[in-house]
Amino acid sequence: MDETVAEFIKRTILKIPMTEMMTILKAWDFLPENQLQTVNFRQRKESLVQDLVLLCESKRASLRDAALLDIIYTQFHQHQKVWDVFQMSKEPGEDVDLFDMERFKSSFEKILRRALKNVTVSFRDAEENAVWIRIAWGTQYRKPNQYKPVYVVYYSQTPYAFTSFCHLKSNTPLLSQALTVASNHHKIVKMDLRSRYLDSLKAIVFKQYNQLETKFRSDFHGGILAERKEPLRCLIKFSSPHLLEALKSLAPAGIADAPLSPLLTCIPNKGMNYFKIRDK
Repeated sequence: MDETVAEFIKRTILKIPMTEMMTILKAWDFLPENQLQTVNFRQRKESLVQDLVLLCESKRASLRDAALLDIIYTQFHQHQKVWDVFQMSKEPGEDVDLFDMERFKSSFEKILRRALKNVTVSFRDAEENAVWIRIAWGTQYRKPNQYKPVYVVYYSQTPYAFTSFCHLKSNTPLLSQALTVASNHHKIVKMDLRSRYLDSLKAIVFKQYNQLETKFRSDFHGGILAERKEPLRCLIKFSSPHLLEALKSLAPAGIADAPLSPLLTCIPNKGMNYFKIRDK
């Protein structure tokens, strides 16, 4: 195993809290469980790290293996990053293509490598049709800096991608181009949204909550609710892996009147997932 890879793995393992060590190592799935059982996880952390690095050396861990461990650690500690939101769009009237994740990965990496020789690109598939991308930038004369990568989370078949802070601002246009082309879009813009929690950002696509405060109305007379003066308060939840596309389909499917209410059409524009609806 290369010395730089060993140092990379060592630094990553040192960052992992002891309470999460076994969970993250199992998620990494590089070291077999029978080997992990031979390691004393109750010893001092420095000694533990040394034992784990030796196991990685015996298995000849590669830079790709080390980068994958770093992605998994970052997934567990995504709240330590500040995430920006990018929205992509297609040409008006353009058909939606069938999405191929492997083709997306291949195209994304090729675009970066054509423009920049020294770059390391790693991927890890996640839940909800998402892919995590880790990019370590280099320059024309310097190898990629593995300790200042940028992370990208892209949800397939949606126009949204989330990126962590990019230390080399000059590479942001290249990153945007790779995302746009690989996902078969034509335009990308940075939205005025930022958070430390991906859950609060991806809700634009996957979740929608409306708080409703209204009086009970009915054609039938009588009943406890009909006499109620206080407004009813309830929570309405819209949930879909492709929420924005689902909203567009409401009117054509005959589920809602056209044009759609601004309460629904404003979701992608405002980038909000929490609304209150009150009687006028």
